[in-house]
Parts: sequence; C-alpha cells; structure tokens
Amino acid sequence: MAMLKVIEVLAESDESWEQAARQAVADASRSVRNVKSIYIKNFEATVDQNKIQRYRVNAKISFVLE
Repeated sequence: MAMLKVIEVLAESDESWEQAARQAVADASRSVRNVKSIYIKNFEATVDQNKIQRYRVNAKISFVLE
C-alpha cells in the first residue's frame, strides 16, 4: 500500500486557469517527486479595466512518499 502526502500550492498564469494548474504541478515537481494528482480547491482572477489580468488556482497536489 502506497503512502500519499498532500500539499497546497498557489499558482497563477496570464493565459488561463488550465495553465495556472499546469504551473502548480510544475512548481510542485521542483520540490517533490512522484506527483500523482491535482485537486483544484479554488479559482480566482485579478481584474483591471474590466478584463482578467491573472488567473489563479489554489490546488492540492498529492504525491507518493518513498
């Protein structure tokens, strides 16, 4: 039976929430190995002059402990 750990990561993108999620996985992968899943807990965006400027996600990322 594998043991998993979950960390919370905040990430953002100029392009989309999907790209922000990809960035969250990339950021986590620099610190941990064996990333297995991502759960998006929250979506946010910053707005300026009625246009979205930055897409943000608050994600929970799980990985296998060695």
